[in-house]
Amino acid sequence: MRYMILFAILVMISLGGCTAKLTEPEIDFKPPEYVEQMPAFSGEKENSSAGSIFGRGDNPLFSDHKAMHVNDIVTVSITETATSSNSAKKQLSEADTSQLGGGVFATAGGNSAVGSWVGKANGLTDIGYASDSSSSFSGQGSYSKDASFTTTVSARVIKVLENGNYYINGRREILIDDEKQVIQISGVIRPYDIDQDNNIASSQMSNAKILYSSEGDIDRSTKQGWGTKLVQAVWPF
Repeated sequence: MRYMILFAILVMISLGGCTAKLTEPEIDFKPPEYVEQMPAFSGEKENSSAGSIFGRGDNPLFSDHKAMHVNDIVTVSITETATSSNSAKKQLSEADTSQLGGGVFATAGGNSAVGSWVGKANGLTDIGYASDSSSSFSGQGSYSKDASFTTTVSARVIKVLENGNYYINGRREILIDDEKQVIQISGVIRPYDIDQDNNIASSQMSNAKILYSSEGDIDRSTKQGWGTKLVQAVWPF
């Protein structure tokens, strides 16, 4: 009994490795490596005057109300459109024919004994071989996708990089009729791309990561159960 339990555990571990490729896709919102390596902005530039009304101080008189510091809020307008189309066709054909014949001895003399020996030798050596093979393959496939997604998310400035760019991260959760919708975004933006209303387009983000997911009964009903995924992982056909 003990060995049966151990065998069952080993089987489950091996099958768990097979199902690794069937897990739900995820997005890692960890900051890009260069964002972590680049030092944070330490202060104002040398050519700016701290007392000038045109400067970038905490409350500049003549300045748009844009995100400028860590923990400031910027609104990201997400407008993503994905259109792709692909078509492929492949056809292979191969034919092979080979034929091999054995050598034949000949005699020019009139000796009957030699002629008899040559005839016997020809009977042994004149063996032929022939083969004929052919194969063919034909395949065709096509793929087309057209998707669009539009929404807005407020993101927080997590880090002001040494070159003046911002690393931002934002998350929004909406619960409607026991269905939870999650929208998360992160990336690097330039302060110059933020408009006067403190908005920026997602297309102007570098290393943009956008996640849109839903949780609830409807979402669960459209997903395969773990048992089905397990069978598909080990089913060879």
